[in-house]
Amino acid sequence: MTAAQPNEPGRRLVLDLPFTGRWLVQNSPARRVPSHGTDAFGERYAIDFVGVDARRRTTEHVSLRTLAGAEPPELFFSFGRPILAPCDGVIAEVHDGEPDHEARRSPFALVGYMLGQGGRMRQGVSAIAGNYVIIELPDRGAFVALVHLQRDSLIVGAGDRVVTGQRVAVCGNSGNSTQPHVHVQAMDSRDLSVAQGIPIVFRRYREELGSRSLGTWRESSVPAEGAVVEP
Repeated sequence: MTAAQPNEPGRRLVLDLPFTGRWLVQNSPARRVPSHGTDAFGERYAIDFVGVDARRRTTEHVSLRTLAGAEPPELFFSFGRPILAPCDGVIAEVHDGEPDHEARRSPFALVGYMLGQGGRMRQGVSAIAGNYVIIELPDRGAFVALVHLQRDSLIVGAGDRVVTGQRVAVCGNSGNSTQPHVHVQAMDSRDLSVAQGIPIVFRRYREELGSRSLGTWRESSVPAEGAVVEP
């Protein structure tokens, strides 16, 4: 399926990017749908963003643990960056208290982690999403989830009204996450266990498609896989 097919006018939600600064795009629905390989948990059109520096690095640290094991999440640029509301709405649900586990870049560590995927799926929403915020858009009958947030960083609660650009938490490494990042998705229910995904596009951002790219301004689009974006 091409990127254009799931984004017909009338079906898609137009959001702001939920951060400032530079972020690398992963698991983009511009590349494939379902973007995460599954329709479970409302993830059909979800997208991931990993914080990077000017050199497109997710961290400046490399050690023996990088090659053979796990690393503290604090070493990564994403960890602790503010996460902002991508739309106006009402907080429908929050979940906090899940730990921020170690990050994994090593192929050896990733193999073991992936072997545990089935077990995390069986544990349910908290094991997959970690700490999260769900915003309801009452006029659209839709919900937007911000996922993998840092424990104890949520500063909004159910029933709070939020506006676009308002800080709601910081980026973490909770739930089903191999390194700190923010996962964004829209869906038709606040209940992640039964939600169906809704297509999303983002407004007004700059997209760099390679290390030598000067960047292209996008007014309303789905960022490309591997691009670096900033509002």
